Amino acid sequence: MIHTLVGDIPRQEFMLSGHNGCQGCGPALAVRHLIKISGPEAIIVIPASCWSIISGVEPFHSLKTVVLHCPFPSAAATGAGIKTGLEAVGDMRTQVIVLAGDGATFDIGLQGLSGVAERNEDIIYVCYDNEAYMNTGTQRSSASPYGSLSTTTPAPAAKSSPKKDIMKIVEAHEVPYAATANIAYPGDLLAKMRRAMQVKGFRFLHIFTPCMQGWGSPIEHTVKLARLAVLTRLFPLYEVENGEHYRLSYIPEEYLPVQAYLEGQKRFSSLQEAELAQMQKRIDRAWRALCQKAGVDPVIPPPKA
Repeated sequence: MIHTLVGDIPRQEFMLSGHNGCQGCGPALAVRHLIKISGPEAIIVIPASCWSIISGVEPFHSLKTVVLHCPFPSAAATGAGIKTGLEAVGDMRTQVIVLAGDGATFDIGLQGLSGVAERNEDIIYVCYDNEAYMNTGTQRSSASPYGSLSTTTPAPAAKSSPKKDIMKIVEAHEVPYAATANIAYPGDLLAKMRRAMQVKGFRFLHIFTPCMQGWGSPIEHTVKLARLAVLTRLFPLYEVENGEHYRLSYIPEEYLPVQAYLEGQKRFSSLQEAELAQMQKRIDRAWRALCQKAGVDPVIPPPKA
């Protein structure tokens, strides 16, 4: 069971208010929690992304830590190079954290990500996933889900291919630690960041971070949609050690149909009944496969009426 009590969350803040994030920004909330665990001593590498804007420019930094901006495709390599340099001067303690969006992770930076994972570089790679290139105007990425609209897949030509499964790609490298997390479950997110801080070698966190502007939803629904992604099993919460030891960190007591998550998002406004059924079938199949890996009963009860 995930503990999300306010008392479980450290009160000290290392992210300043007045940042450049949009109202209802999921990535901003994710980093606010993460940096409570990593603290001000970490070095954060940020490629072109929403957070390259949110972090601000001198002298208006929003994070109380060292931030290094780098080109889109080179975030993983930059992080690995910084870590190697620190070790060369005897600093074995400073954590290097790559903070990248889905575009820099699933697409433009995938080659570099695979390289550092294969070499088991001692860095933490965090992907905050808002499922499109939001910083440049909501263009589709390979993280964009099936049936979603964007400025490059306008109605009625919604995205016809499924979202790339980045966790499967990372798991195939047999890295020491990989996990999914979600801003609607801060206790789980914090616990996984603590775990990542304790592990040596390459660590990967895939965090679900809704973007209300890009998704076409009310700004006050950020956490609601993030929670529904878990309750519908669209975005399961789990962790993997060494590419083979799976553990579900949360099994929903309530099983909702994917329609409950899709409602209220303009990006899914063109979906037809047959497409909804196809999406539900894909989710159910992926859930059964994940439960089998984790040794959990994969039975999916019928959705509540």
